[in-house]
Amino acid sequence: MFMLIFAKAAFSAGLAFGLAENGAYAEMLPYGIPAMVLFAACAPLAAHLADRWRRNAMMAVFFIGIGLASVATSFAQSPLQVGIGLAAIGVFAAIYHPVGISMVIQGGGNVGWRLGVNGVWGNMGVAGAPLLTGLILSFIDWRAAFYVPGAMSVALGLAYVGMIRSGRAEPAPGTARERAHVSFAAGWQRALVALALVTAAGGFVFGAMTFLVPRLFDVRMTGITEDIAITGALAAIVYAAAAFSQLAVGRLIDRHRIKPVLLTVALAQPVFLAVMALEADYALFAAALLAMAFVFGQIPITDAVLARYVPDQWRTKVLSVKFLLNLGVGALAIMSARWVLANDGSFETVMLIVAGAAAVVVAAALLLPARSGAELGAVAPAE
Repeated sequence: MFMLIFAKAAFSAGLAFGLAENGAYAEMLPYGIPAMVLFAACAPLAAHLADRWRRNAMMAVFFIGIGLASVATSFAQSPLQVGIGLAAIGVFAAIYHPVGISMVIQGGGNVGWRLGVNGVWGNMGVAGAPLLTGLILSFIDWRAAFYVPGAMSVALGLAYVGMIRSGRAEPAPGTARERAHVSFAAGWQRALVALALVTAAGGFVFGAMTFLVPRLFDVRMTGITEDIAITGALAAIVYAAAAFSQLAVGRLIDRHRIKPVLLTVALAQPVFLAVMALEADYALFAAALLAMAFVFGQIPITDAVLARYVPDQWRTKVLSVKFLLNLGVGALAIMSARWVLANDGSFETVMLIVAGAAAVVVAAALLLPARSGAELGAVAPAE
C-alpha cells in the first residue's frame, strides 16, 4: 500500500512544489524510481537479518520503519526530499515479502488457505491505496496522504511490539510433518527450477496486467462508456473480485496435490488472455475478470510449492530471491508493453505477447515433480 501512495499523490505534490500543471506528474515520477529499486534490492538483506535475528522482530521494524519514513516524507520541502523519503519507504517495504510470507507458511498445516487469505488482504491494499489516498487528497493535502497512514503504521508496530513482549506473537507449534521437514525435500532441485520459471513468467503476466487493464478498458469499452472514471472503477472491480480466487485455490492446494492445481490454473491463463486481445465491451470485462482470477490464483501456489520443498531455515532467503526475480521481470513487462504500444500501437499484439508468457507457466508446471517429498513424507539432504 505504501509503495502506491506516491503514484496517486505525485501530481498534487508536484503542484505544491510549483511545477507546471501539465508536467507535474511526469516530473515527479522519476523521484519514485529509487524506492522501487530498493524495494526489490533490499529483500535479500531483509531475509539475512531475519535469519540472524527474529522474524517477528523484523516485522515490527517493518511497521514502525515504514510508518516513520512515510511521516518523514510528509515534511519534504522539495521533490528531491520526497525522493529520499520514498527511498526509505522502499527499504522498509522490502522486509515484508521474504519475512512476512515466511511467517505465513511457518508451522505447516493449512498453508494454502493462509496464503490465500494473506493474498486477498494484499490485493485489497493495492485496491485501497488509491482510494484512501484520493480521499485524503480531496479533504486535506498530499502531506496528509503520507503522515496519516504513516502514523497508523507506527501505532500498529508499537502494538505488535507489545504482543511480542507479552509472548502473544510467537509462532504456533509446527505440525509433525513440518517438524520433520528439516532438509530440502526430495526433488527440490527440479522443483526450484520450475518455481523460477513460474515466477519469471508469472511476474511478466502480473506486471503487464496491472499496467494494461485500466487503459485497455478505456480503449475497448467505448460501447459501454467513454467515462474514464467508470472504466477505472470497472478495472478496480476486476482486481478486487479476482483476488478472492486465492481463497479457493488455497483450499485446493491444502486438499490436493499441487501440480494438477497449478496446471489447471496455468492452462486457463493464455486462453482468457488471448480472448482479451480480441474482445471489447462486456466480453472484454468477462474475459479480464476470469483471466485475473487465474493470474491471482497462481500466487499462493508458488509459495506453497516453496513451503513443501524448502525447509524453514532457508525460506526467507529463497523468498527474497523469488521476490527480486518477480519484481524485476514485472518491471520488464511494463517497459515491453510501453515499447510495443509506442511502436505498434496495438493492444492486441501486447495481449498476445502476455498470453505467450502465460504459456511458459504451463511448461514450467509440467516440470514440477508429480509429488513433493513433503507430500510423500520423505526428505533429502541439501547439496
